[in-house]
Amino acid sequence: MANIKSAKKRVLVNQTKALRNKMIKSGVKTAVKKVDAAIAAGDKEAAKAALLNATSVIDKATSKGVYHKNTSSRKIGRMTVAVNKMN
Repeated sequence: MANIKSAKKRVLVNQTKALRNKMIKSGVKTAVKKVDAAIAAGDKEAAKAALLNATSVIDKATSKGVYHKNTSSRKIGRMTVAVNKMN
């Protein structure tokens, strides 16, 4: 355990930031699962709505520094292609 006051503070701050990042990543995963579920169900309108929401959630996570811009772009691109391939 850290003995220096500033080191103790860094431990607490890092725990807080890790929790925040974990919450944001969990939200992204939930949004992506909703898109996948709509695709599996074959509901194109629901898939488009879920894709719009997931895109927003992923972009917000990227702007907060949780995801790299290329990672978010890849996730959004793959989901968009999957929705567009639906009948």
